Amino acid sequence: MQINDLFNILHNSIESKNNGKKISLKDMANSLGISMRTYQDWKLGRAKPQAAITVMKMLGKLEDGEIIRAVRKINSLKD
Repeated sequence: MQINDLFNILHNSIESKNNGKKISLKDMANSLGISMRTYQDWKLGRAKPQAAITVMKMLGKLEDGEIIRAVRKINSLKD
Protein backbone atom coordinates (compact mmCIF):
# COMPACT_ATOMS: atom_id res chain seq x y z
CA MET A 1 0.00 0.00 0.00
CA GLN A 2 1.24 3.45 -0.90
CA ILE A 3 0.73 6.42 1.41
CA ASN A 4 -1.59 8.12 -1.07
CA ASP A 5 -3.78 4.98 -1.05
CA LEU A 6 -4.14 5.37 2.71
CA PHE A 7 -5.20 9.01 2.47
CA ASN A 8 -7.58 8.33 -0.42
CA ILE A 9 -9.25 5.45 1.45
CA LEU A 10 -9.67 7.57 4.58
CA HIS A 11 -10.89 10.62 2.64
CA ASN A 12 -13.45 8.50 0.76
CA SER A 13 -14.56 6.82 3.99
CA ILE A 14 -15.20 10.18 5.62
CA GLU A 15 -17.19 11.30 2.57
CA SER A 16 -19.23 8.08 2.76
CA LYS A 17 -19.93 8.73 6.41
CA ASN A 18 -21.38 12.10 5.31
CA ASN A 19 -23.83 10.41 2.91
CA GLY A 20 -21.47 10.73 -0.04
CA LYS A 21 -21.19 14.51 0.27
CA LYS A 22 -17.90 15.54 -1.33
CA ILE A 23 -15.33 17.13 0.95
CA SER A 24 -12.85 19.51 -0.62
CA LEU A 25 -9.14 19.14 0.01
CA LYS A 26 -9.23 22.56 1.65
CA ASP A 27 -12.05 21.62 4.03
CA MET A 28 -10.39 18.33 4.95
CA ALA A 29 -7.04 20.03 5.52
CA ASN A 30 -8.68 22.70 7.69
CA SER A 31 -10.41 20.03 9.77
CA LEU A 32 -7.03 18.33 10.31
CA GLY A 33 -5.22 21.56 11.13
CA ILE A 34 -2.80 21.35 8.19
CA SER A 35 -2.33 23.32 5.00
CA MET A 36 -4.24 22.34 1.91
CA ARG A 37 -0.94 21.96 0.03
CA THR A 38 0.36 19.47 2.57
CA TYR A 39 -2.84 17.43 2.47
CA GLN A 40 -2.90 17.54 -1.33
CA ASP A 41 0.71 16.33 -1.49
CA TRP A 42 -0.10 13.43 0.85
CA LYS A 43 -3.24 12.51 -1.09
CA LEU A 44 -1.42 12.59 -4.43
CA GLY A 45 1.62 10.75 -3.09
CA ARG A 46 4.04 13.64 -3.66
CA ALA A 47 4.94 13.73 0.03
CA LYS A 48 5.01 10.75 2.35
CA PRO A 49 4.72 11.33 6.08
CA GLN A 50 6.63 8.40 7.50
CA ALA A 51 4.58 8.07 10.67
CA ALA A 52 1.30 7.50 8.82
CA ILE A 53 2.19 4.02 7.56
CA THR A 54 3.64 3.03 10.94
CA VAL A 55 0.51 4.20 12.76
CA MET A 56 -1.69 2.20 10.37
CA LYS A 57 0.45 -0.91 10.83
CA MET A 58 0.18 -0.53 14.61
CA LEU A 59 -3.61 -0.14 14.41
CA GLY A 60 -3.70 -3.21 12.17
CA LYS A 61 -2.29 -5.29 15.04
CA LEU A 62 -5.33 -4.47 17.20
CA GLU A 63 -8.80 -6.00 17.27
CA ASP A 64 -11.68 -3.82 16.04
CA GLY A 65 -12.83 -2.70 19.50
CA GLU A 66 -9.26 -1.90 20.53
CA ILE A 67 -8.83 0.25 17.41
CA ILE A 68 -11.95 2.22 18.25
CA ARG A 69 -10.82 2.75 21.85
CA ALA A 70 -7.32 3.82 20.77
CA VAL A 71 -8.59 6.24 18.12
CA ARG A 72 -11.12 7.78 20.51
CA LYS A 73 -8.42 8.20 23.14
CA ILE A 74 -6.10 9.84 20.59
CA ASN A 75 -8.91 12.14 19.43
CA SER A 76 -9.58 13.20 23.01
CA LEU A 77 -6.01 14.40 23.55
CA LYS A 78 -5.44 18.12 23.35
CA ASP A 79 -2.86 19.45 20.89
